[in-house]
Amino acid sequence: MTSKHLIEYENANSRVRAVYDDIKQTRQVADVNNFWKCLAAHPDNLERTWQSLKHIMAPGALDALTKELIYVAVSVTNNCTYCIASHTASARKAGMTDEMFGELQAVIGMANETNRLATGYRVPVDDAFLQ
Repeated sequence: MTSKHLIEYENANSRVRAVYDDIKQTRQVADVNNFWKCLAAHPDNLERTWQSLKHIMAPGALDALTKELIYVAVSVTNNCTYCIASHTASARKAGMTDEMFGELQAVIGMANETNRLATGYRVPVDDAFLQ
């Protein structure tokens, strides 16, 4: 499905509008972003994804900024341009500075490099790490 299938609020059915309204209220935004508009073509997927994301990203043992930084890191690793942009914006809103962003990118790069090395060399896991 391509971006030409975005479902705008005024064209959405009541089920999709209810999810859009929840997103707007939860995130305190005037409109939902294109990710949700695209998923709206499949309301089951829209509802399930929104409920899961809302639950996972809600306050918990990790603060909002930490969760957004993790989301950016995974998005960079998965090469998802959309999620990188979306969650970088959310991380900035939650307090991420330019210096933090630079360090985050360094950590992502290093983790990917050492992960590939450990995988390629098939390094056995140390007993001390298995506790």
